[in-house]
Amino acid sequence: MALHTVLHNMNTAWGNLQTSWAGLNEEQLLELGVTGAWSVRDILAHVTTWEQEALAGLAVIRRGERLPRYRAVYGGIDAFNALTTERKRELTLAEVLAQLEATHAELLALLNTLSDAETASDTRLYRRLRNDTWAHYPEHARAIRAWREKRCL
Repeated sequence: MALHTVLHNMNTAWGNLQTSWAGLNEEQLLELGVTGAWSVRDILAHVTTWEQEALAGLAVIRRGERLPRYRAVYGGIDAFNALTTERKRELTLAEVLAQLEATHAELLALLNTLSDAETASDTRLYRRLRNDTWAHYPEHARAIRAWREKRCL
């Protein structure tokens, strides 16, 4: 049952994120100021970064190792987000969308190899997955929707 719940939570939140930006044209996807200085494109690159972190983190957890601390490695989550945003700034919209799709597909494929025991809600793996995906997507979906409403898109 645990894996089924994880997949349901993830697919539901992912679908809501996808619909938040559905129908926007390239110019709208690149417009700054959706959340802070970020565009929808920047938000999608950020979501991809955290799915990539989930993939890396899940591998570490499955090996029984400890995850590195963002504070120790980067100076904190905000510093990590700023660094990865800057690294992805040069990517085209097409590249960001391709990474988004490929990373999400890779994450879903990995999830389908997990057991119910690994995805039980009291595990490190579950918490990492939740924080990097279905608990993270809604924040950005809400920001995109609020921006769209303000802009009447």
